[in-house]
Amino acid sequence: MKSIGIGKSHSKIILMGEHSVVYGFPAIALPLKNIEVTCQLTPADQPLKMTIADPLVTAIFAALEYLEIPQAQVQYKITSSVPQRRGMGSSAAVAIAAIRSVFDYYDKPLDNQTLEMLVNQAEIIAHTNPSGLDAKTCLSDEAIKFIRNIGFSTLEVDLDAYLVIADTGIHGHTREAVEKVEAQEEKALPLLHGLGQLADAFEEAMADKNLERMGQAMNHAHDLLDELGVSSLQANHLVQVARDHQALGAKMSGGGLGGCIIALVETKEEAEHVAQQLEKEGALNTWIENL
Repeated sequence: MKSIGIGKSHSKIILMGEHSVVYGFPAIALPLKNIEVTCQLTPADQPLKMTIADPLVTAIFAALEYLEIPQAQVQYKITSSVPQRRGMGSSAAVAIAAIRSVFDYYDKPLDNQTLEMLVNQAEIIAHTNPSGLDAKTCLSDEAIKFIRNIGFSTLEVDLDAYLVIADTGIHGHTREAVEKVEAQEEKALPLLHGLGQLADAFEEAMADKNLERMGQAMNHAHDLLDELGVSSLQANHLVQVARDHQALGAKMSGGGLGGCIIALVETKEEAEHVAQQLEKEGALNTWIENL
């Protein structure tokens, strides 16, 4: 046992495939390795108490149970730059960091398969029926393609371009958005099919390093998501701001009804300019990711 256990992880963002992924179409997600979470575990005078509603504590207890350590007298400290409920994988990232800190504290080996299994246990409690995409992407150093009932594969991203991520400042409401799509029944099917085709087109354009086609797919995807009713006024506004300032494409990201938007640009200077304009127009925070 060490005097301190440390675990780290990173965030993620969905590039394409929101909502259509539920219906069997691909989703593409990107790890955000510079947006990090750190969990520190240290000794405490009393055993840690279980709190089911807290994904962090749930993850710690999942790790302790796996290691067969009851009544662990530990305390935790979390440091995170990942905003909560913005579609950036906050709960998965926190769970990964927490589990790694437990295994580090007790000086036990942790392989990736066990880590992913424990993270998914914690995510099931946090989200009831997670796809596993958040956990997989937060554990990965490469972009992830996910197809429901088929699985995951990695995608190479080497584009010499930039992604600007902007926080609308509004909590996302994934479950409500999913239910909103389900309630539309057959009316939603053409839109979902279109989103699936756009995810495929985006993947092909990314493989060809065709930024213009990637941007066009993003623009069209946002318009379809807005038509489905899962965007928000602030997301629509920030998407338009990005487009007005020479972004190649911009769209909402994640479950919707809040959360983040993303914009694709060619140069670092353009990325900084777009980020500045987005903050000027109400974005709570922005990040720039090198693609």
